[in-house]
Amino acid sequence: MKILVLNAGSSSMKYSLFNGEDSHQIAHGLVEHIGETPERDVAFALRQVESELQQHGLIEHLGDCDAVGHRVVHGGEDFQQPVIVTESVMDTIDRLSELAPLHNPANLAPMRLLAEKHPGLVQTAVFDTAFHQSMPAYVYHYAIPKHLYDDHLIRRYGFHGTSHQYIAKRAATLLGKPLNQLNIISMHLGNGASVCAIQYGKSMDTSMGFTPLEGLVMGTRCGDLDPSIPLYMMRELGYSAEQVDHLLNKESGLLGLAGQNDMRELMQMAYAGDENAGLALKIFIYRLIKVAGSYMAIMDDLDAIVFTGGIGEHADKIRYRVVNDFSKAFGFEIDPVANVKAQGESCITRPTSRIPAWVIPTDEEKEIAQQTLALLSDT
Repeated sequence: MKILVLNAGSSSMKYSLFNGEDSHQIAHGLVEHIGETPERDVAFALRQVESELQQHGLIEHLGDCDAVGHRVVHGGEDFQQPVIVTESVMDTIDRLSELAPLHNPANLAPMRLLAEKHPGLVQTAVFDTAFHQSMPAYVYHYAIPKHLYDDHLIRRYGFHGTSHQYIAKRAATLLGKPLNQLNIISMHLGNGASVCAIQYGKSMDTSMGFTPLEGLVMGTRCGDLDPSIPLYMMRELGYSAEQVDHLLNKESGLLGLAGQNDMRELMQMAYAGDENAGLALKIFIYRLIKVAGSYMAIMDDLDAIVFTGGIGEHADKIRYRVVNDFSKAFGFEIDPVANVKAQGESCITRPTSRIPAWVIPTDEEKEIAQQTLALLSDT
């Protein structure tokens, strides 16, 4: 069983080929600079993927795959589970592009091309928002006039769902608990960052909202913000809606605070005495603890907190400061040696820690492959 996973963005396409019932990855790669010239379009990217896999003797053409699983950012309320791609599914993903105009069209493009070229090829769509569809209504509603939800679906959706779902499954295995009894806080920390309260194996709450802008301070995104600030910028400072959108998504966060959004560079700047970098790190860590701590207050039990994503997996100094800066009331006891040495799936707290902290590398592509495999088995 060969499953090709495609993660298509507006300017790049990541691909991974998995084989067997255990979804063993046998190839992966990245096609970049899509759209920079008319020739480097999505069809070009698919040809590059096909050529790479052919050179390794893995396929004769993309239609040789048993299935292609696609990451789709926004499934709205329409998709709570992965689905087999049909014309109707593609039309719905297209309609939902109004909720994710930068992502869904890019996710959809290779689906349509593959459906045209290989009409017999099974394709699946796995949605970033699907895992969070278990959030109760009192969590996902905003306190705005209800007709904005009824007529325009303005609500909290959450993102990084594929990553948080993978982490939940791995944590259940590592902690020796059935998934439906697992209670963890999953912290996906990268250039984009979110926290997810996972109770009894399901998403109860998450920090991102209607868009990925809500929540934590991120690489270039501001995170939580007084909603009157964009209005003030437009009314008093002359910004257009497009300028505000670009500023809050592309020029804010760590980049806006310190002029740098690469966490490795930012830490070096901070330790060299750069005050702006030091402040940016404090804000990043404080907001993360504040959100994760609020989730602890609403959960019935907590088996662990989990670090994942590029920063969560590799920045041991950030992990140390986060765990150490939690209120002593939570009873965290970081193991400095285990934290520094953490490679792969590792517990980084002492056995006496009231709540353990883990590092678990995420694998969204494998999760998409496994969900695709499960979907095929059920049909």
